[in-house]
Amino acid sequence: METKDLNSPNRQYPLERTRNIGIAAHIDAGKTTTTERILFYTGLIHKIGDVDDGNTVTDWMEQERERGITITSAAVTCFWTQKKEEGLYKSFESIANRVNIIDTPGHVDFTAEVERSMRVLDGAIAVFCGVAGVQPQSETVWRQATKYKVPRIAFVNKMDRTGANFENALNDMRKKLGAYAFPIFLPIGAEENFEGVIDVVNQKAIVWGPGDVANEGLKYEIKEVPAALQQKAKDALAELIDAVSNKDDLVAELVLEEKPITPPILKAAIRRLTCRIELVPVLCGSAFKKKGVQVLIDSVIDYLPSPVDIPAAEGHVPGTDEKVAVPPNDASKFCSLAFKLWTDPYAGKLVFFRVYCGQLKKGDTIYNPRTRRRERVSRLMVIQGSERKDVDSVYSGDIAALVGLRNITTGDTLCDESFDVTLEPPTFPEPVISMAIEPKTKGDRDKMSEGLQRLAEEDPTFRCFTNEETSQLIIAGMGELHLEIIRDRLLREFKVEASAGAPQIAYRETILQAAEGEGKFIRQSGGRGQYGHACIRLEPNEKGKGVEIKNEIVGGTIPKEYIPAVIDGIEEAIRSGVYAGYQVIDVKVAVTDGSFHEVDSNELAFKMAGIFALKDAFKKANPILLEPLMKVEVNTPDEYQGDLLGDINRRRGRISGIEAKSGSTNLNAEVPLAEMFGYATAIRSLSKGRASYSMEPYSFEQVPNSVLTTILDAAKTRPAARS
Repeated sequence: METKDLNSPNRQYPLERTRNIGIAAHIDAGKTTTTERILFYTGLIHKIGDVDDGNTVTDWMEQERERGITITSAAVTCFWTQKKEEGLYKSFESIANRVNIIDTPGHVDFTAEVERSMRVLDGAIAVFCGVAGVQPQSETVWRQATKYKVPRIAFVNKMDRTGANFENALNDMRKKLGAYAFPIFLPIGAEENFEGVIDVVNQKAIVWGPGDVANEGLKYEIKEVPAALQQKAKDALAELIDAVSNKDDLVAELVLEEKPITPPILKAAIRRLTCRIELVPVLCGSAFKKKGVQVLIDSVIDYLPSPVDIPAAEGHVPGTDEKVAVPPNDASKFCSLAFKLWTDPYAGKLVFFRVYCGQLKKGDTIYNPRTRRRERVSRLMVIQGSERKDVDSVYSGDIAALVGLRNITTGDTLCDESFDVTLEPPTFPEPVISMAIEPKTKGDRDKMSEGLQRLAEEDPTFRCFTNEETSQLIIAGMGELHLEIIRDRLLREFKVEASAGAPQIAYRETILQAAEGEGKFIRQSGGRGQYGHACIRLEPNEKGKGVEIKNEIVGGTIPKEYIPAVIDGIEEAIRSGVYAGYQVIDVKVAVTDGSFHEVDSNELAFKMAGIFALKDAFKKANPILLEPLMKVEVNTPDEYQGDLLGDINRRRGRISGIEAKSGSTNLNAEVPLAEMFGYATAIRSLSKGRASYSMEPYSFEQVPNSVLTTILDAAKTRPAARS
């Protein structure tokens, strides 16, 4: 594609040499370590940090460094020059590339960070553990990448670890993820004997030298493939060519004509298929031991798309269904998406945004189609982990941050006022757990309210609200760790000590059959009274489709001006619940009939009629209570398998699979979230600390009668902590 006309003469790195990539995986697969090594080899840092030492660039929050996990996605910009080297890179010019990297969390409680990052990325590196293969959160981030049509390459990490098996990890990808995955690099050795990789395309061996000096990158040599592995390398090349020819017409034609397929031709075809999400190139290495990192960066440049290699972003004219293409072009009118908000202790509120077209300079005015307001840009930054670098302008394809904007929420489009378009925002899961929270001193109440409001602005999966019946302040999130981090941030960033109640499950209510309901609100108190009357039809909706409300009133039985009030009442009843006080999901509601009084009818009366009608219909429609089910994977040494299986069964868990690996067993189960509190302690006790587990939200399922009575009784005596 000809791109010279798309680039501003002022930009340092052209669009075709820009990569916006994310690094995503299951917790502890090595994402942050991989990112740190990439930053070292690209020259952004000169001292390699480690997660265990708490000194990495992208894990810069105190909580991240203390716990050794990533909590918030971190953006960094680095630069990589591909060199013309003998043998391996003959097809490349020596040219610099700009790589914007987002390191995302692996823990399921912070899945929103992955979701919003995927929305603005052009490509991703999916990191897998060479020992564990595809783990539950690996599947989640893979689905998120598929949802946002993000091309990806796979990096099988930890090949130096005991039990590492490249073939098993590759088969896992194909089986569990349905990935059309084929290796472009093969390992030379494994575990303590892992020393290098075979470049399948070029049929060369890349071997890293001995020694591991803390702040020196390991040097590698390009050699002929060892004799013992030559057949394996040839078979892998034949398999790769066959896989590519199945999907690429140019290579298929060469195969049919029995013409040679040179490395440049094959690489170009792999790139085309990767950009179209039809192929997943697979690499391997050990980020911790610094082996395989350089070829991984080269593969990012070689195979992952630039902004011009993928379909143009698509928006729509606000208030209409008219679609508008937003192609990358510096000369176009400015359009970007705000994907993350963050409060910086020094700079104030940061708005992270991805530029899709046009350019933005300090002093320009930007427009928010949602609020219909414009604001002047006073400060632009490029983020390097915890460091902020001021810049004068940003261009198409850039990821940067704005300072000082007001009335911005995650997912807002920021654009030129004459280019009124709204880009599709990222979507986020609903909270599954909540608890009551209160400040330890009265003086902290205002500070806590401000802190929670700012944290809720930053995190779309965090909610805080007041329970109207008890006046308690409720916080809701994705898990125990999520809410624990929120409380910790309140203390550290806002100096508020808070007490929290026991976590509460975010149950949901729905129905099994259709029913009709009627609501009347009639008050006479001498003089003008109140009169509202509404009839509705309530039906189950498809699972996951949410709530649909429509107006089927004909003949003016309820005047048009009162219909919104009826719908407001229905929505309020749905939020507060009917059966046990939990939010209603997956229902269809139609307002079908009603009546009004010429003098006494008003909006309040019809709102109350809507509430009563929904409650009346709901009670007749065979209501049920739903509970969140978690997908749980336990990895345990074989000798503890029986004890852990018994424990999962006691927790009302359903075993969905048992997979034996060398010396250990993977147990897959679906367990109600209500039964998973305290599981970390239980699993440590049962396995003497040798088993580990991970879990993620799976679905909502009907609460069994054996525990329903307990939940309903608790709802009557403690009407709090529901989301």
